[in-house]
Formats: sequence, C-alpha cells, structure tokens
Amino acid sequence: MLDQHAAGPRTPGTATRGETVPTVPPAETAADAVDVSALLERGRTLATPVLRAAVDRLAPPMDTVSAYHFGWIDAEGNPADGDGGKAVRPALAVLSAEVTGAAPEVGIPGAVAVELVHNFSLLHDDLMDGDEQRRHRDTVWKVHGPAQAILVGDALFALANEILLELGTVEAGRATRRLTTATRALIDGQAQDISYEHRDRVSVEECLEMEGNKTGALLAASSSIGAVLGGADDRTADTLEKYGYHLGLAFQAVDDLLGIWGDPVSTGKQTWSDLRQRKKSLPVVAALAAGGSASERLGEILAADAKSSDFENFSEEEFASRAALIEEAGGREWTAQEARRQHNTAIQALHAIDMPDRVRDRFTALADFVVVRKR
Repeated sequence: MLDQHAAGPRTPGTATRGETVPTVPPAETAADAVDVSALLERGRTLATPVLRAAVDRLAPPMDTVSAYHFGWIDAEGNPADGDGGKAVRPALAVLSAEVTGAAPEVGIPGAVAVELVHNFSLLHDDLMDGDEQRRHRDTVWKVHGPAQAILVGDALFALANEILLELGTVEAGRATRRLTTATRALIDGQAQDISYEHRDRVSVEECLEMEGNKTGALLAASSSIGAVLGGADDRTADTLEKYGYHLGLAFQAVDDLLGIWGDPVSTGKQTWSDLRQRKKSLPVVAALAAGGSASERLGEILAADAKSSDFENFSEEEFASRAALIEEAGGREWTAQEARRQHNTAIQALHAIDMPDRVRDRFTALADFVVVRKR
C-alpha cells in the first residue's frame, strides 16, 4: 500500500482538467504582498540581454536555431515575441545574490548559466521524448531537424560554463563546480526517466529520485548560484540548494499533474501528454502502488499498453479512461499532497540561514507560485 503519511494530511484535490492543481493551503504571510510576476520579470529582464549576447557567439545556423528555441524569431527568421517560459530559474539566481547583501545584478551570470543549461536539457528532452510542441510552437527538432537540436543543446551547455568562468574569480569557479554537478544529476535523471518508460513497475522512491535529479538539481543550483557569486559560504549555499531541491520536487509534482490533466491551451502540449509517452510519472506510480481494484486494473491496462503495436493510434477516450483510473486509485491526490509536502520542506529550509526578511518573503512567494499554476 502507498504510504499516505509521507504526503501529509489528506485534503481534497481538484478534479477537472485545466483547473489550477494543486493549491497550497492558504496562509497569511508577508510573502502574500510580493508581486511574483514582477519578480519573474526582473529575472527575465536582467538575464535576457546577456543571454542574447551569449547566443550570438554561436556559429550559424546554431545562433538562429537557438533564437528560434528561445522565441526571439519565428521559423522563417522573422522577429517574434514568443513565450520564453516561466523564468523561475533566473529569478531565483538573481534573488539568491541578495541573500549575501549583494545587488541582484551580481547573480546575472548565474541566471544566464542556469537558463542555458535548462534549455540545453529541453532541446534534448524534446527530441528524446518525441515532443512536437513546446510553448505553443513546434519544437526545434521538428522545425530544424534532430541534428540541430543536439548540436544547439551541446552548444548551450558549453556556453553556460563559459559565461561563469569568464568572470575569473574564485566565486565563479565555485559556482561552475556546483552547476556542473547539477547538470550531471539532471542528465542522470533524464536517463532514469527514459529507462522507466520501458519498465512495468517503478517505485515511488525511484520516481522521486529521478525527479530530484531531473528537476530538483538545477533548481537547487539556481537557488544558490547568485549567493555563491556574491561570496556566500558553503553552509549558506548548501541550505539554499536544499530549498531549491525540494522546490524542484514540488515543481515536478505539479508538472506531473499537468502532464495528465493540464489544459493544452495553458500547457502548450497535447492532452494526456505524459500518458501518450508512457511516462512513469508520480501520479502513475503512486496509483500503481496504492493497491485496490482501480490500481490493479490500471496495472493490467498499462502492461497491455506496453505490448501494444497500436498505442500511437489510441483515442482520446482511451487515454481519458486511464487518467480516470489513476485518479480513482488515488494517484492524483497523492501527487498533489506530495507537492504540498515538498513545498513546505523548501520553505522550512529558508529559516536555517540569515537573510533580509524581504528576500525570504520573495523566496517564499516563488515557492507558492510553483505549486499554484496552470502551465
């Protein structure tokens, strides 16, 4: 049976595709007054000019392919104002610089570096997963071909390290070491994710380990890298990484919910996208571990799906029936609870170090944003 205690007290989850999932229990905190959209925009505004300059260093056609991926141009090369993503990582990087009393600008190289690594992973993941849409546009491999998706991803990873090491400081070396460690964990997580697609069963613990690598590691680096550039000691950086790691697990839990029940208009992906890819995401593994008739039926159907040669032609109703079984078995509610638990763990980590109250409030507000979103 699934350990419900690990997910915290049971509270109702949402039940309709496209609604905000999950919701954090309301709490009156100073973070309620933080304008999260302004915080995200600050990170984007500070990082984008440096990010564009970094991309301009790439040889043609990698520079234009990268520009397309970031939404700066369309498939024909015309200027565009595409969706550049949520910009949570750059926001965390520049915010973390303020933990040390430094100006947010100190965190800009770190913000750019984590954004480059993040997009390196997106380019490769889209190709490996066969995703044809990201941010409401065709993915790079779909428009420019698999070879360009691989090359541009590799180039962005190299640029990330270059941006940091160019600073030539001891702090930059420390930041680079943390980022490369996080990148290796991210790659480990993607490898685990792919391998799990070919297994009948994956434990909840294995899934959390994979998601900690794939998502938690880079958010951990994002939450500490600005502080490291600002001269923070290892204890402070490690504690900020703990916040980011658990925030990443909360972030991925919400992504897993949206990957099954998210509204395509908001997510920019197909309906039931994770089910189409046979992903062993948290709602699926939690439902399979729960026991009971719905869980057993789901296991039988997924085992049959793995042997099916006609899986790609399944109807909407067939995917919907699988999603309904996951929900009936408790996988949806457990995952929502897990997002809340990881969110709370992230917030608690902030209390272990000294920082200005306004900075702590902003970290808290960003954590709240991560678990209450539609895309």
